[in-house]
Amino acid sequence: MSEEVKTTEKEKAAVETDTPNTVLAAEAEEKTKKNTADEGAEFSFDSEVEELPEEIKQKLEKNKAARAKKKLIKKKKKKVARIVKVGRAYIQATYNNTIITLTDTNGDVISWASAGLAGFKGAKKATPYAAQIITKIAAQKAREEYGLEEVSVFVSGVGTGREAAIRALNANNLNVSAIKDMTPVPHNGCRPKKPRRV
Repeated sequence: MSEEVKTTEKEKAAVETDTPNTVLAAEAEEKTKKNTADEGAEFSFDSEVEELPEEIKQKLEKNKAARAKKKLIKKKKKKVARIVKVGRAYIQATYNNTIITLTDTNGDVISWASAGLAGFKGAKKATPYAAQIITKIAAQKAREEYGLEEVSVFVSGVGTGREAAIRALNANNLNVSAIKDMTPVPHNGCRPKKPRRV
């Protein structure tokens, strides 16, 4: 009973000072600090990996909320938790975009990310920085949900993000066992486009 009285007094004090959000936010932070201190032993790899930039985090949360609204309409399927230690990483690096897809050994998709998903637009989608960020997003999701540890990499395309994506896989605690270039090369097939005039 005394605890309930204390909380109501805090709320009254917050209303009187016209800053209810700051008091409630401080209480929420204390609770999250306690929870993270308890859960720190379980997830040790998160501390080693660098955090995503704030802008990208906000965009991802916004996209997640939009998808959650759509999922409420659809029926939920029961998700069977499975562990995939060894998988494959398919990197498609074009002049305009970079897409990374992480799969199991059969080719069933575990997680994926593209530069557009991370909030990059226009010419920024093809940059090595965008490739690094999307690799981090896809790798974190695969590690958390499926426990992915080792990948063989299959690279397709000649975009600027291909090397950055491979390096980022290694930096995000995924062991790269093999790298194969799957870029299609014509054996003098179709007539090439005329060169672009600048």
